[in-house]
Amino acid sequence: MAILIRKKDIKFQPHPKFKGVSIAMLAGEAENLGVGVSILELSQGVEIPVHTHDESLDSIYCLAGEGKIYHQGNWKPFGQGDYCLVPPGQEHGVKSGDQGKMRLFIVHSPPLF
Repeated sequence: MAILIRKKDIKFQPHPKFKGVSIAMLAGEAENLGVGVSILELSQGVEIPVHTHDESLDSIYCLAGEGKIYHQGNWKPFGQGDYCLVPPGQEHGVKSGDQGKMRLFIVHSPPLF
């Protein structure tokens, strides 16, 4: 089944784990397609701490804003147009900068929720 979501229908809600982070779920376990697709919006100065996903690959594309991403043991600059692919079991995290919100397009395979 193909999924089409119009911009006006994308709804953000508080992330279930991270304070200062909003999430818009575009596809997940309910669609039974083997991927979870979402948009995350991090408020200014918010950090998603370093963590791993035991089974899921994490694909992270920065749609807007600037900050840092934890990649291969170090925090590195990460901003609009940058991309990071994180295999299962690899540490990663994201921090938004001091200049405003950061928006990320995320794909997890298999989905986290």
